[in-house]
Amino acid sequence: MAIKAIIYKANLQIADMDRNLYVDHAVTIARHPSETDERMMIRLLALALNLPTDPNHGTLEFAKDLWETDEPALWHKDLTGQIKHWVEIGQPDDKRLMKASGRSDRVTVLSYSASTPIWWSAIATRITRAANIAVWQVDAAQSQALAELAQRSMQLQLSVQDGTAWVGDGQRSVDITPQRLNPR
Repeated sequence: MAIKAIIYKANLQIADMDRNLYVDHAVTIARHPSETDERMMIRLLALALNLPTDPNHGTLEFAKDLWETDEPALWHKDLTGQIKHWVEIGQPDDKRLMKASGRSDRVTVLSYSASTPIWWSAIATRITRAANIAVWQVDAAQSQALAELAQRSMQLQLSVQDGTAWVGDGQRSVDITPQRLNPR
């Protein structure tokens, strides 16, 4: 018998001063049996950091990357079904990123492992011709601290200012400062 996804619910109160976005956003997360709390929380962070400021053109939503190899972790499709933003979590290979670059207006990668510098040095020159790919690293200690906030039902506050995100649950908080790996 196959192990089923575990359902998590999160209510996010987002105050993103960098993008002038102030919104409450409720999400349901289907956590794949092989997914860790750390990866799930990085997906949630990616959603909050990349939520479109104008919902009239579609919204960013969780995709089925661990179930369907042709899908990202998150994607923003416009009302016609065109992929506007493709978001990968972890360390995808360069072929996957180049394919995503051709299918979407923008591609964002959030890598959170201590091995990110090794992965990045192996693929950096292979994706330089794709100007629409942005690669970010979340410090491994920060992502592990974020994972400690994971609960089946979450009430999280997320504030962003000057590139630093503060995520809290009312009792604990984590500061996260993603670092851009590739030049703009």
